Amino acid sequence: MRVVLAEDLFLLRDGLVRMLEAYGFEILAAVESGPELTRAFAELEPDVAVVDVRLPPSHTDEGLQCALAARRARPGLPVLVLSQHVEQLYARELLADGNGGVGYLLKDRVFDAEQFVDAVRRVAGGGTAMDPQVISQLLSRRSQSRDKPMGGLTPRELEVLELMAEGRSNAAIAGKLVVTERAIAKHTSNIFAKLGLPVSDDDNRRVLAVLAFLDRG
Repeated sequence: MRVVLAEDLFLLRDGLVRMLEAYGFEILAAVESGPELTRAFAELEPDVAVVDVRLPPSHTDEGLQCALAARRARPGLPVLVLSQHVEQLYARELLADGNGGVGYLLKDRVFDAEQFVDAVRRVAGGGTAMDPQVISQLLSRRSQSRDKPMGGLTPRELEVLELMAEGRSNAAIAGKLVVTERAIAKHTSNIFAKLGLPVSDDDNRRVLAVLAFLDRG
């Protein structure tokens, strides 16, 4: 799997390169600035891009904007964005086109190699990988609104909803909660019914539907 990586801190960039290579990824380019990232997208055809939100020269959201421009030029280009802090706007911009192959993780997550690599692979496969802290904030904001459907969910359904929104499949949720996959299927069916969302067998479509619902709060 071929990767373009953008991170301005040398030690973190070098560490990510070594980690990804250790898990069998091919690093096509490892760059440190927005202009370099734009050139890499134009000249290379990565299977997935791992991009820091803040890159030189602006040090604002240049990395994110470069990635979004690349996705407009090549619809569906898988992009996993890394950020120092939770910014719901970044997640919203990534999800705006309604397509999968996107992820948003806090940089702290990269220190858990298996979790980080799983997120890269999930995004590269067209899935969604959202940071648990982002989901937690969206759930909290939605729960504090005057929206009745959220209040109708049981504690277990809220647990399942949170894991679903992170991009996990029924099988992965069942393993995490140590229950049967059949039980999770029942919970997800109840969740979609209570939230008024269309049921889908496509894992990524249901994640996007849930995230869109939470972001309306």
